[in-house]
Amino acid sequence: MNSKVKVTADDAGNVIIPSQSNPEWGYIRIMQIHKSFNNNGFITRKEVTCLIKGIISELKELNWKDGQELEGKIIIKESFEPFNKKEPERDYKIAGKTGIVCCQDGQPIYRKAIYTIVENAVDDLIEHNNGDAIRDANAILKKTVTTTETSDFAL
Repeated sequence: MNSKVKVTADDAGNVIIPSQSNPEWGYIRIMQIHKSFNNNGFITRKEVTCLIKGIISELKELNWKDGQELEGKIIIKESFEPFNKKEPERDYKIAGKTGIVCCQDGQPIYRKAIYTIVENAVDDLIEHNNGDAIRDANAILKKTVTTTETSDFAL
């Protein structure tokens, strides 16, 4: 159901992107299209991306090219424990464009995309229960967009 994992380059065509804080380290961005069916029978298509991080010399040894297809898949792992203890907010599970952190009983959920070649690996998801806050934020966003669109055409 999902597409193959593909290597992607930046706008300048670079596959390996050096770290801004340490030029010896960098990353390669990969992506995969995930397709699923919702409870109403509609198919949804979502682009999922992941970073392969490492020492520049080791990333170069992979010899990956833009558009190259890779074996394996990208899975989503969610947790109540931050993946990055120094900057836990980097991995918050955010509800769309709302900026609202998805939580379960007030506890934030952390989310990370991981590349794996393990065939039977599956997503490990945690359901949030702060839907009211997310719906309120979406309503505000919708009202803001509608107001902005209306004011753009005012004479």
